Parts: sequence; structure tokens; C-alpha cells
Amino acid sequence: MRRFRYVLVDVFTDTPLEGNQLAVFTDARDLTDGDMQALARELNIAETVFVLPPSSRDADVRIRIFTPATELPFAGHPTLGTAFVLGGPLSAIILRLETKSGVVPVELEREGPKIVFGRMEQPLFTWEPVVDPAPLLAALGVARSELPVERYALGPGHSFVALASPADLTALVPDLDALSRLTTAGTYCFARDGDGVKARVFLPGIGIPEDPATGSGAGPLAVHLARHGWKAWGDEVRISQGAEIGRPSTLYGQAFAEQGELRQVVVGGPAVVVARGEFSLP
Repeated sequence: MRRFRYVLVDVFTDTPLEGNQLAVFTDARDLTDGDMQALARELNIAETVFVLPPSSRDADVRIRIFTPATELPFAGHPTLGTAFVLGGPLSAIILRLETKSGVVPVELEREGPKIVFGRMEQPLFTWEPVVDPAPLLAALGVARSELPVERYALGPGHSFVALASPADLTALVPDLDALSRLTTAGTYCFARDGDGVKARVFLPGIGIPEDPATGSGAGPLAVHLARHGWKAWGDEVRISQGAEIGRPSTLYGQAFAEQGELRQVVVGGPAVVVARGEFSLP
């Protein structure tokens, strides 16, 4: 009988049972691709990470990220949450995680021995306009977007739709079947909320009806806001997400550019370990 230990961590929160759930299998060397997907289905949370030896000399570990339905090349809260899980035993200040989108450095902040905050430098990405946003807006049940509807290619990818107010965002009741037929990417809806941003993100095409905290969308959001003048380049954007599904989360994103060219994207937040367990497989 093979035994595989995992850690359950809530990411983008410092309060247990809030934020975005993540399971991290800390030694996945004896798991097949099929095993990994089956374990992700069994746990049935947004994402599950499997830690492996690195294939790059630039990385400390390699990670594979699965939703209940598919594998992702990159996702934000799994990368950050894995760094929290591994950073303690490795006594690391900067942990370099190899993903299918490249090596992602995560800088960890501590209060005494406890890790309290992490910042990851995300892979750079491209974006493009959604040529005909009407079907997407119809599936959301909204008439228009306050900014151009554009798709950013990071992780599963996200199409950004700006709403007029936080109340409009809270009132959203999207047609998830229609969204899943339109795209397997995320639909990232947001509105200004004081000096921050409130967000809701829907990914039914990859088995996540609504995501409580979307790290792979926080960096692109910071870029989107800077490109369209809602924030300045380098401003830290505080993002509130997840309250509508009982998992309040807070994310922080920053985007830096030089001479009009994107140079760096940083996303940060806290995380907290809430449980440990073990699977026994034949």
C-alpha cells in the first residue's frame, strides 16, 4: 500500500476556513498522472498541488497543479500556498517553484518562526481584446463593461469585465452553463470599491463554478487597471474576493512597466495551514 501525505492550506487569508482551499502533496514521486487527477477529483477543491524534484537548476522544487477536472500550467493560490507549506521545513526566505509556465520565485515574510505573508513574481503574459464580448456579457447578465473586455493569458486565462459598482458585482447571477460553453478560461468580473477592487471570478469550464481567490487573475488585473488608467504602474492593488461564497479573501497585486513595456508582476497575500492528512493507495 502506497501512502501519500498532504497538507490543507487556506490561501489569501490569515483566518482558517476562509480564503481559497489548497491541498499540497509534499512528495508525489510515486504518483502517476492518473493518480494525481483522481486525487484532485477526490478532494474536490479548487486546486491540488503535487510536489516533485525540479527539472531546472534554477528551481528548488517542481509543482504540478490540478483542478478536479484538468491540469493547469500555472495558478496563483497554489503557487503561493505551496511556498507557505514548504517554506517552513526548508527555512527559506525565497523559494523557487518550477511550474509549467516557468520558475516562480516566492519571497516569504516571517514573524518569528511563523510565515505570515508571501509575494510571488508571476510569469509575464500577453493579452488581447475579446473581439465580440456580447455573448460573454449576455452569459453574465450585464449590459456593458466599464473598460474594454480583454483576455489575459496566465494560468487558465481570464477575460476581464468591469462593472459599475460593488453592488452590481454582488448581484451577478451568471449562466454558468453558457460561460462553460463559451470558454474554458476564467471570467474575471470586478468593480472599484473605495481605494481597492472587489472581484468575482467564474471558471465553470474547468470545474470551478466560482473561485474564492484568483492569484493568476490578480496580476493581470493590476496590469489591466494600469493600462486603462484606473491605477498607476507600480500601485499596489488590494483585491477583495470570495465573500459571496462564504470564503472571503484578500489579494495584493502590483504591475511595473518601463517605457511602456511590462517588466514585472507581483502578487501577494497571507495563508494558513489548517489540516494534514494521508491517502492510502494500492
